[in-house]
Amino acid sequence: MAASPDSLEPTASAPTSPAADAPVPVPRTPDAPATPAPPAAGATDDGAALARAAADRIRRAAGVDRVAAAVVLGSGWGAAASRLGETLVTLDAGDVPGFHASGVPGHAGTLAVSRLADGRVLLQIAARTHLYEGRGVDAVVHGVRTAAALGARTLVLTNGCGSTTPRLRPGTPVLIADHINLTGISPLCGPRFVSMSDAYAPRLRALAREVRPELPEGVYAQFRGPQYETPAEVRMARALGADLVGMSTALETVAARALGLDVLGLSLVTNAAAGCAPAEDASGEAAPLSHAEVLATGRNAAPMLAELLADLMEKIA
Repeated sequence: MAASPDSLEPTASAPTSPAADAPVPVPRTPDAPATPAPPAAGATDDGAALARAAADRIRRAAGVDRVAAAVVLGSGWGAAASRLGETLVTLDAGDVPGFHASGVPGHAGTLAVSRLADGRVLLQIAARTHLYEGRGVDAVVHGVRTAAALGARTLVLTNGCGSTTPRLRPGTPVLIADHINLTGISPLCGPRFVSMSDAYAPRLRALAREVRPELPEGVYAQFRGPQYETPAEVRMARALGADLVGMSTALETVAARALGLDVLGLSLVTNAAAGCAPAEDASGEAAPLSHAEVLATGRNAAPMLAELLADLMEKIA
């Protein structure tokens, strides 16, 4: 080790050594940067921050600190909003960070905060983003993360769907007992090994059956969309155990369970899935599926769905 020029003079002979009691310089290792805490429940940093920003916007507009529960109003369920307590505020989705005006007919594109008769506060999301809209999975589950950021502990997810079985006819509301995720994607990232046993809370399903004992249960399969399923895909889903097929809900349930929310899922059967409808003419061909059929079934079932959801929210929120 070379001597410091401030301590020893070099000589023409052999190199000198520092004094025995001189401190030996130790190379300084820069402090390692602190590892940031991972975002909650597998969300990206941006996704978690966006949910907090949305929650802050809703708090300011509604004048509330938190909500007890949230409900996502899917196809056919929008008319129920008027039965879900006293409305405190209604916001256009595009005015709330991370939400977008809905491009899907049958979705209002709004968020509302209402107060139930017993004083509990409810978040209503009529601005669901579907995976097929191309905004990415974070946008699909943004409403769920926003509900959690507002303090919700219960999430009710509703949808319109096709039925793979004749026991569940169009116009029938169905409790979701479990789901099959056929999208090939998850809203979680990293080692987030979230249990999906009882993804749809047995306690909430039991309460729903207290309100409507006749409610049937079924397994829901989520496809990516936007095209409807082929008859072969429906047969596959049915062989896997699916009674219902649609394009939402499963990814939202995964995100909700990761955040610790209890989930109740409700489907309205709007049509027989491809290959499951009876033939309508001599050719043996069933009528093609259409979104107009979905909306028409929702309109016809609207009074019944509004009463059902209002009764449920009074019980479980």
